[in-house]
Amino acid sequence: MSIASAGLWSAPAADGANPHRYAIADVFTDTPLEGNQVALFTDGRGLSQDRMQRAARELNLSETVFFLPPEQGGDLRVRIFTPATELPFAGHPVLGSACLAGEMLGTAAVRLETGAGLVPVELSREGGQIVAGRMEQPIPAWEPYEHAEQLLAALDVAGSELPIEAYRNGPRHVYVALGDEAAVAALSPDLRALASLGEIGVSCFAGRGRRWKTRMFAPGLGVPEDPATGSAAGPLAIHLARHGRTGFGEEIEIHQGAEIGRPSVLYAQADGSAGRIGRVLVGGSAVVVARGEYRLA
Repeated sequence: MSIASAGLWSAPAADGANPHRYAIADVFTDTPLEGNQVALFTDGRGLSQDRMQRAARELNLSETVFFLPPEQGGDLRVRIFTPATELPFAGHPVLGSACLAGEMLGTAAVRLETGAGLVPVELSREGGQIVAGRMEQPIPAWEPYEHAEQLLAALDVAGSELPIEAYRNGPRHVYVALGDEAAVAALSPDLRALASLGEIGVSCFAGRGRRWKTRMFAPGLGVPEDPATGSAAGPLAIHLARHGRTGFGEEIEIHQGAEIGRPSVLYAQADGSAGRIGRVLVGGSAVVVARGEYRLA
């Protein structure tokens, strides 16, 4: 079944002329009112970039997504906005989009066209309903982070147990390893100082073996603290394996969001080696919690 025959597209309309249908999904959780929220506008045709950005600012969620017809052989094209800027790729918006589109298509997989390329997502069902997905993320490039001292000062921590490195798979994520989960939970960063470092996500983490705890701050992207950061989960799996904390091919379980009342669980795996990453997989659950119409005129 195609997207068009599934009834995803309504009649084309001028910019904001008609109410636009949307859903809200809680992602990286199977429990409503937990995880990371994302707004999914199921027909973004006719909306300008400015109107999309203003709608994302109005909703003020970590991300808002607009569905558009595919252009490069995928099932669906998506544009992703934080309250402050557009992102080429983000994890929980892609997973939430894939789960909603998969329900409409009745398929076991969805290929989403993003600004960072085509992202395939395998979907899992229980009782005929999609409950989870697993995406193959863009493979990031990485480099030492150039403002490490300023970053540590903004976080008010003495140092990092692993090199402070930046990974880019669309967004740019910087990783700081702390001594234990209690240190991660106790963080109270200077958000203004973090914002002055620009459009980066700062992931602070601790753990061992399969279980890891993270908090992610991105005030420069309009997100003071993110409940669940799918785009940061894949690079974290690479970072841990590159520095010997886990093995390549091992799936890790990431817990995030408890400090802001949105507990989330993400799963990530990096295949290959430090010299050549084969693929990056990130998955988790999702649940649609609201549907409605929004007037964008």
